[in-house]
Amino acid sequence: MTDKRMSMSRKHNLKSLMLQVAKELLDAEEVEKVNERKRYMQEHCPPLSLPHSKEELQVLCKELNEKINVIDDERYNLEYKVKLVVDEVKDMNIKIVDLKGKFKKPPLKKVRMSADAMLQALLGSKHKVNMDLRANLKQVKKEVKEEDKELRDVGDWRKSIEDKAGMGGRKKMFEAES
Repeated sequence: MTDKRMSMSRKHNLKSLMLQVAKELLDAEEVEKVNERKRYMQEHCPPLSLPHSKEELQVLCKELNEKINVIDDERYNLEYKVKLVVDEVKDMNIKIVDLKGKFKKPPLKKVRMSADAMLQALLGSKHKVNMDLRANLKQVKKEVKEEDKELRDVGDWRKSIEDKAGMGGRKKMFEAES
């Protein structure tokens, strides 16, 4: 079998090669950025030619002043639009806060509702859902004990009290217990 693990020297060599290639790529990217910056400046900023006479210098100053005024007007218009939008956002936030305060949520009342009615309210009247949970339960018959029957079938309470009254009644109670 061949060992698929690399030796440490091989790993170190590969790592150093990768770092060297990455460094070359970064250097090339930096040179590209510098060239891009130079090209942009040449396209958008023509070389400055200073006039030799006073009149030419005044004309250049007037041209620059006009360009500055145009840029200032644009900046002022943009600042004004931004201010309007910020004010509108503030007004809307105030309206939101006002609306939240106006409508208080009423305390909810407890409503007795069957499971069928609840599901029908949630799902709509189209869906018929039967939630009769007792339908699937087994029927169990209850065994009634004789003692419980005797307790239930007491009968007329006056009669039982008369039977227990006096010495004869106590004697009957004693005999019934033993």
